[in-house]
Amino acid sequence: MSKGEGAARPLPLAGVRVLDISQVMAGPYACMLLADLGADVIKIEPPGGGDQTRGAMGFKMKGPDSMGFLNMNRNKRSVTLNLKSEAGRAVLLRMAKDADILIENYRPGAMKRLGLGYEVLKVVNPRLVYTSISGFGQTGPWADRPGFDLMAQAMSGVMSVTGYPGGPPVKAGVPVADIGCALFAIYATLAAYIGVKSTGQGQHVDASLFDSALAFSVWDISEYWGTGKEPEPLGTSNKMTAPYQAMASSDGYFVMGANNQKLWQLLCNVIDRHDLLADERFPTISLRLANRAALEQELEKTFRQRPKDYWVDTLLAAGIPAGPILSYPQAFESEHARARGMRMDIDHPIEGKVPNIGFAVKLSGTPQQVRRHPPLLGEHTAEVLAELGIDEEERARLETQGAFAA
Repeated sequence: MSKGEGAARPLPLAGVRVLDISQVMAGPYACMLLADLGADVIKIEPPGGGDQTRGAMGFKMKGPDSMGFLNMNRNKRSVTLNLKSEAGRAVLLRMAKDADILIENYRPGAMKRLGLGYEVLKVVNPRLVYTSISGFGQTGPWADRPGFDLMAQAMSGVMSVTGYPGGPPVKAGVPVADIGCALFAIYATLAAYIGVKSTGQGQHVDASLFDSALAFSVWDISEYWGTGKEPEPLGTSNKMTAPYQAMASSDGYFVMGANNQKLWQLLCNVIDRHDLLADERFPTISLRLANRAALEQELEKTFRQRPKDYWVDTLLAAGIPAGPILSYPQAFESEHARARGMRMDIDHPIEGKVPNIGFAVKLSGTPQQVRRHPPLLGEHTAEVLAELGIDEEERARLETQGAFAA
């Protein structure tokens, strides 16, 4: 199918209405994923400053919005609404009547105190899928705690296995709890939405950064449950196999993995270290793991003799997985990332051309599209109110009642 034919078909979530009542990262990122797939995502923002990442945090651009905001809010419409006012809440309830999905990331209990919790909205719209994203979930002794990615990484065990043995605590370089929570929230939200098709009933989806970070511990907790030994940080190494890590060359580090017997034997032959095949410390994976430090030392005796590019090319030519360690600029500017469309420029009314991260998955029949630039604060308030049947007179009355002002 040609690109043009695919683009002519409706996107998978065309016609799905989503209310995005979230800020910062996990919620906005989750809603952007839905928007990229065709959903009509209406971002409900507090008047005045809007989403915190617009200006209070992030990397400033020419206009009022940060690069972080621009990278997580494309394909959405923005409506400013003061949910602390009775008039603002009344408008949201009207919007919820025709919505399919609502995603919020207030502190647990906050939406309920506003009169906008799931128990209220499911009466207004029984088919609504109401997704709550929080640091620690809606239940449990930690539910009321403020939660950010750092706390989730620390309290889930992620930081206990990140870094090098004996070193200080290190968090993962990317916000794995935030982005992981967004992904888990979306798969559950879409599953619940599909369920509405057969049952007619929506439900409350409870997603948390803490649970999501725990869910990433498949290998690590398996080690503990299987052996009773607490997992520890290993740097770039792997607890299941060796050699599988970064190695030092004559001009820096590269990564490689000979993680089965066939590749191990091939590696020793390719780098002309046949002596390692006869070494009693390394004949099996379990022994190579037990003697990991000695194995690394022996291999680096050879790898330090030539530059990293030589080893990457040599190992790949032999069929052994290997690669360079790239910075983010190098990764996004690589010919492969460009071929995969992972760096794209979008048009913005203030910033002009703005770089954005591309679509992480590709759909052959309905390729995702940038249909809307990241919205200016309140850019679509009048448009959405008109769709609700609110005329100028009613809008003026709501405005005097504080629906749209801080």
